[in-house]
Amino acid sequence: MTSTPYTVADVMTTKVIAVTPSTGFKDIATAMERWKVTALPVIEGEGRVVGVVSEADLLPKEEFHEHRPGLIEQMRRLGDTAKAGSTRAENMMTTPAVTIRPDATLPQAARLMADRRVKRLPVVDADGTLKGVVSRADLLKVFLRPDEELATEIRRTVVDRLFPLSRESVKVTVTEGIATLTGEVRDSHLIGMADHLARSVEGVVQVHCRLEAPASP
Repeated sequence: MTSTPYTVADVMTTKVIAVTPSTGFKDIATAMERWKVTALPVIEGEGRVVGVVSEADLLPKEEFHEHRPGLIEQMRRLGDTAKAGSTRAENMMTTPAVTIRPDATLPQAARLMADRRVKRLPVVDADGTLKGVVSRADLLKVFLRPDEELATEIRRTVVDRLFPLSRESVKVTVTEGIATLTGEVRDSHLIGMADHLARSVEGVVQVHCRLEAPASP
């Protein structure tokens, strides 16, 4: 009954800047600055993602630039000290990369980002080949949908389907992503479902469901 949910493929960036395992430190830093990104997929062969190199992976080189870590610190931070002494992506990247498929839903992508504490995810197909990148900003694109478009979708996928006999008496308005449903409907037991389905429309910020059943005679 609901509309088809947006997927990662709908919002991802398909023009992706990537590096190879042999890419040097300075070229990685230059690419991040030029393209204003905080992480780059590392690919090999025909585009298979083997890791991700991020600003966090580069920072140890600056952190340990002026002082040599002591033995205890080296033991405690083996990964960082190794990265500080590295010059190529293959020795600095995080592997395996945290990736996502194009058909994943936006909530799935958001949960994965939150769980793994990353800002960007390489999007790969079943073979692990890079197809795009999805960022936190990409996931928020659905909230840029025009109010008129949201109102039309709510009416089509919620009101027209749940209340075919009383849909003409239902008014749907959306202001700054906040949807309001007002009017009388015959099937009062479906009001709760209408509220739930309206909230599931991609881009809706909040729902005020003020539908009512006709007063008893």
